[in-house]
This record gives sequence, structure tokens and C-alpha cells, in this order.
Amino acid sequence: MTGRRLTSLLAYITTSAAGASLLTGCGVLPGATGGSREPVTVMTWAPDQTRATNMPGMPAMAQAFARWVNSQGGIDGHELRVLTCNEHNSTAGAAACARRAVRENAVAVVGSYSQNGRAFMAPLEAAGIPYIGGYGISEDEFTSPLSYPVNGGQASLIAGHGIQLAGSCRTVSLVRPDTLAGDRLPELLNSGLRKASHRGAVDIPAVEDAAEYTAQASRAREKAGEKQGCVTAVLGERTQTFFDSFRRLPEQEGGEGGRGGDVRGGDSGEENGAVRISSVLGSVGQPVIDRTGGAHSPFEGAFVTGWYPEAGDRSWAPMRKVIQEHAFADNRVDPADAGVQTTWIAYTVLKDVIEALDDDTISASRIAHALDRGERIDTGGLTPTLRWKYEDLLGAPGYPRIVNHEVTFQVVRKGRLVAQKPGFVDVGETVLSAP
Repeated sequence: MTGRRLTSLLAYITTSAAGASLLTGCGVLPGATGGSREPVTVMTWAPDQTRATNMPGMPAMAQAFARWVNSQGGIDGHELRVLTCNEHNSTAGAAACARRAVRENAVAVVGSYSQNGRAFMAPLEAAGIPYIGGYGISEDEFTSPLSYPVNGGQASLIAGHGIQLAGSCRTVSLVRPDTLAGDRLPELLNSGLRKASHRGAVDIPAVEDAAEYTAQASRAREKAGEKQGCVTAVLGERTQTFFDSFRRLPEQEGGEGGRGGDVRGGDSGEENGAVRISSVLGSVGQPVIDRTGGAHSPFEGAFVTGWYPEAGDRSWAPMRKVIQEHAFADNRVDPADAGVQTTWIAYTVLKDVIEALDDDTISASRIAHALDRGERIDTGGLTPTLRWKYEDLLGAPGYPRIVNHEVTFQVVRKGRLVAQKPGFVDVGETVLSAP
């Protein structure tokens, strides 16, 4: 009896141990594709709960993407592990996130937001970690050889915005941050305005984190004039604050007051002399329009230049499905948010590269090498085909790493951002012509 009991006990222990090894050996469940392949660790960072621009949806979208691919056996059999980090809109925070990525052996930083490019790129470059699909807000994203941007950054948006405004605006006032980065915006906008032999914009610098902008709003309206005048503000999250000040300006004699964005007769740009307002994606987007009243928002009728198709375009259907199934209860993940959209595209790049490598081990150097040698990424119509070989780089001064220099022209109608004209507009030559 004792011998039989001992034999049964040993068999039970052996069976249990075998089952445990299946569950814990490689971090994937039995039956997952490529169970012998190593997990892949990446990081996504963005600022959250700060006084300036916040992008909590980007790390949240990264986590939803990971849940989706891991539910299907990972990326080419590799479990995707996503680390997230709050970079706090500070140089110290950005550097700390980058050092953590190095310490945690991340093979890439993907779909992230930071204005502090110099702070985070140095640690990543020292460790050879590629930066894939940053939001496009810092110049370092377009100069570092280890950065692989998926959009043309603010340079493409502003240059494209000049083209968009040239057909409807006789005079343009530009309200922009009084920073080194903001100092480049007037010439970029003017390079687009010149496409229609348009005069240059009136430059109005403003403090980036002011509580109100009455003085700048008053000057912007005055300089735009009452006939086919346009006021453009590019102040990140403070753009909403600026246009609130603009809306509250006293009515001009014989005019419509400060609510210059109200247009009801097509895209002529004026109604009874009203000044038209405009901005770019990232400063104005669907979430901002929704928060400020939808169809009754001060942004009704506004021109907006974006990187990607409008949020309702069918090209976003795969992303919407993933959000519906893996982030439905997370209100940080808004499919109309440009940060969420950028993160989705960045992780699409990562997925394609790992699948193309088709190896048990994925490293930072192998990902960077695959991108450098010309791996072509199809984003399903959300961008042109992406490739980062030398001949694909735009080579614009200050932005040599731009490979996607196409933008979209949108307008706010009945509280929704919709296409003003179909398809993409190539602004590469316009960016190159900026001083």
C-alpha cells in the first residue's frame, strides 16, 4: 500500500510540474504560436496630470495593443510586454523614462510623446534603442539616426496649414508659443501661404501656459481684419484657452464679435465679416471639439490640418475594433485622439518589423537595422507606405528624418472633424522651401 501511494504521489507531482512549466516557461499559454520565442519588451511614455499638454491615451493604447496581440499568441510568437512611463512634460522626467527603458532592456520606445527630445534621445542613442513613431513634437525626432517618425511632425502640419488657409484667408494672424520651437512656426506657415502668392502671417508670440490670452486675441483679431481674415492658434492644450479668450472679446462694430469660427455657407471663410479661426491637429482635435460644445463649439467652421485621415474614415476600423475589444472601459483611449492614432501606427510598424525578422530573439539593434535597410511598412491607408532608407528621407533643414510629408485638410462641420478635401496633400516641397 505504501509503495502504491508513493508511486501515485510521484506521478501527480510530475504531471503538475509539467503543467506548470507549460504555463510559466516562456510567458505564453499552451497552444500560443512560437511558444519557444522570447518575449519582446518595449516602452511607451507620455505626460499625464501636468499643467501643460497631457497624452494619457498613448500609453493606454499601447497596453490595449499588447492585450490584443498577446490574445492571438503574440507578435510572431513573441509575447509583447509594454512598459509605460509618465515623462511629466519635463527634461528630468523624459530622461528618467529613457534610462528606465535602457535598464529594463527595452528593444524600442514606441508611439510616445515628449517635447524634451534632447533629454531622452541621448540615453536611447547610447544604448542603441530605436525611437519608433514619436508624436512629432520635438526636433530631435527628425534628426536622430535612431528615430523613425511616422508623420511629418509639426513642420508638415504648419506648412500644410499655410496651403489650406491660402485659398480662403486674405490676412492671417498666427498665435504661437514664445519659445525656440515656436520661433520656427511663422516661416513654416508662410512657406505654405506663399504657394498662393499670399502675404505672410502676422506673428503673435504668446506664453505657452498662460491662464488667459485676451491681449493676444484682441491683437490677432485686429490684425486679421474683418474681411476674409483668419486667426490661427497653435498652442497645444492652451489653444482651447486662447479661443475661449477670443470668443469673449467685445463685439466689433458691425461685426459678429469674437466668435469667428461660425460659418454656415460653405467654406468661404466669412459670414457677415466674421473672422475665421483655424489650427492644426494636436492643438485642436475631436476630443477638444466635443468638450467645448460639439456643434455649438467655438471651433464650428474652423479649418484644421492633420496628419491622418479623419477619425470616421474606414481605414481606422482595425484600431477601433481593438479598442472596442481590449480598451472599451478605458476612457483614456479615444479613437479620434491624434496621440492614440499615432501610437496605433507606431505599433503597426513594430509588429511588421518583428514579423519580418522572423527570429526567436529580437534585439534593439536588429530592429534598427531592419528599418535602416528599407523595411516597407503598410499602414492600411493611414499613411503612405513608410520606409526609412536614406533616399526616402526628405532632408529638410532641421527635419532630415521626415519620410511622411503628407497631410490632410479638415474642417469642423456640425461638431465633427470631416475632410475638407479627400486624400492626402504632399507638403514636402513646401517644408523644403521654408528658411
